[in-house]
Amino acid sequence: MSTHAPAWALALRRASERLLYDLGGGPRPLKFSWIINAQKGGSFAFYAALMWWYSSHGVASATSVAAWIYLALHGSYGLCWLLKDLCFPDANWQRRITLPSSVVAAFGLALYWSFGWLLISGTASPRYPLADGAWFCVCVSLGLLGSVIMIAADAQKFYTLRLQRGLISDGMFRHVRHPNYLGEMMVYASFALLVWHWLPVAILALFWLGLFAPNMALKEASMARYPQWAAYKKRSWWLFPGLL
Repeated sequence: MSTHAPAWALALRRASERLLYDLGGGPRPLKFSWIINAQKGGSFAFYAALMWWYSSHGVASATSVAAWIYLALHGSYGLCWLLKDLCFPDANWQRRITLPSSVVAAFGLALYWSFGWLLISGTASPRYPLADGAWFCVCVSLGLLGSVIMIAADAQKFYTLRLQRGLISDGMFRHVRHPNYLGEMMVYASFALLVWHWLPVAILALFWLGLFAPNMALKEASMARYPQWAAYKKRSWWLFPGLL
């Protein structure tokens, strides 16, 4: 970890490392990537099973248009993630973790599944600020664009660093310094908007502030060692062009 990183980011990183990798000590039988892939890749089957279960018990929302769109959005995203991991796996997820950390990671990732459950079970009865069709268009567009941004950024990073280590400041990273995080946030924001309930907002805030923000701050501290950093930082945005 860089000593030039903000103290809050270092503190949050230490806490997350302890919870997600080293909790309890002892054997490390599982890779973090296996748990992530099981949750993301299993989303399509999980939501399809939920729809079958609730529809067989007479819950009308289980087969609503919103439920089918949610299945397509979240389920397909998980399959895209598996394809991405097969072609250009993220080295950060290849670490082996302890059994208690495996439980924490599985529970944390399962929180994402609560989004679709709210909608399919009828616990959430969303009243969208736009007509349903227009709102579905917003959610699908946001999710699709976010997936492309995230996957393209991860691919560029993976293949560029295989050839040459250093600061990446072109392509997907030309105007935004963390396009992979931006894409991921857009994807999950599309899920939350489709559910239109306070719980997904709270869960996303927990992950974005507790994990994403410190990771981005530490990445910036690491990139600051390159001579081109000052010029790159001046002409680019942290996360979203024109806003942040």
